[in-house]
Amino acid sequence: RRKPFSQPWLSAVDSTQRAGRGVQRQVHTVAAGSNLQQGFLEPSDAGASNGMHTSEREDAAAAYSTLLKTELLGQPASPNAQKGLAGLTDQRSPTSPSRNLFRFKHTGSPQSGHGAAGSPFSLSPVGAEGALGATLASPRRSPRKIARSPFKVLDAPELQDDFYLNLVDWSAHNVLAVGLGKCVYLWSACTSNVTKLCDLGPNDNVCSVSWTQRGSFLAVGTNNGELHIWDAGTGRCKKIRTMGGHRMRVGTLAWSSHILSSGSRDRHVLQRDVRAPNDYVAKLVGHKSEVCGLKWSYDDRELASGGNDNHLFIWNSASTNPMLRYSEHQAAVKAISWSPHQHGLLASGGGTADRCVRFWNTTTNTHLNCIDTGSQVCNLVWSKNVNELVSTHGYSQNQIVVWRYPTMSKLATLTGHTFRVLYLAISPDGQTIVTGAGDETLRFWNVFPGPKSQGSVNDSSFGRSAAPTSDDDMAPAQKPV
Repeated sequence: RRKPFSQPWLSAVDSTQRAGRGVQRQVHTVAAGSNLQQGFLEPSDAGASNGMHTSEREDAAAAYSTLLKTELLGQPASPNAQKGLAGLTDQRSPTSPSRNLFRFKHTGSPQSGHGAAGSPFSLSPVGAEGALGATLASPRRSPRKIARSPFKVLDAPELQDDFYLNLVDWSAHNVLAVGLGKCVYLWSACTSNVTKLCDLGPNDNVCSVSWTQRGSFLAVGTNNGELHIWDAGTGRCKKIRTMGGHRMRVGTLAWSSHILSSGSRDRHVLQRDVRAPNDYVAKLVGHKSEVCGLKWSYDDRELASGGNDNHLFIWNSASTNPMLRYSEHQAAVKAISWSPHQHGLLASGGGTADRCVRFWNTTTNTHLNCIDTGSQVCNLVWSKNVNELVSTHGYSQNQIVVWRYPTMSKLATLTGHTFRVLYLAISPDGQTIVTGAGDETLRFWNVFPGPKSQGSVNDSSFGRSAAPTSDDDMAPAQKPV
């Protein structure tokens, strides 16, 4: 039996940087300076022109020496020498250059267009001195490079190959929760320590895991329809509550402060206030088949649910009926993600018969765009640092794609999993994603840039996190377990 979260020697990938071999070139230069200058101070008297007097030869030689020093050494000529140069320069060859010989004079900032902005040959409509001209003249950013290989691969034995489950989640405390068979394990990205949180026994299996936003409490959905809430903060692993209400497995969970939403194969979504003693405070009825995707918006006002009935519903906290219904998908809707950059912007993905990522504006009730990805869409997550998102896929390519929004141009396509990439979570700093698949591996990828402000970021690990505040204000009501 393999140990969970061990590094398989066949698949472990270390991203090492290879230094290129530079080519050294030697440029032989003339040791000019004083030696070259000294040779110009004493012009030769030999080889005088026929018919020229000695005084005229000396004047011409001195002017010639001054001209060479001016051209080669860049030394300005004295007023007396300039008079001698006047006659000499009039007798120059028509092909003699008018600028300093063998010298390159840089007169301004480099321009990428046709000629400098101040040149009469410039095609630029703006001058180089203005703010716009300086912006246009600045070099363009090189495209961001995304590593095509994971920097870490961990074994995850008994990670189920089931499209409708959600078995991986990453907390604000930088702890990864993974459901493996009947057990839940916690893996610390800071220390790589592994903790076995719970064992459900031989008659049950883990179907979903979800951390609170602040990362102290973990909800675990089971195949028997129960929901366990654990206090899994630093140094604490204690089950504090068991909640019922579902008749079948709980495959998806979503937190909104003290409200926990759970979706089940019984087609219902239950709203649970963990501060209240009741198992649930509201039942949302609308789906005709298993609920496999749930996500709260960032302002906690709207809940999106996706089902195996190919429907996407939008609910608010004040009603038990969906306020928006979308039926454009042609397969199960598990992949759901709200944009952190634009209010009301929602992305959803369909299964094998659909293969599309669709974008919705729930504020205006508008279908914005549809992208055919060519594969079953299993997960979606937005970057909180840049306006990009990542999708994971199943049949038939098992790929991971990084997209730029709103153009939906592909920044990278990552491969490595040999089964459907059913599970996805993002690190608290928004730079790293972890993917899980039926090949029983977890793979870590660096796909997004870091946040612009690193003021409160702890750089102790690749999954850096800002220290969250306490969850004590939403501690669940105690109930016998």
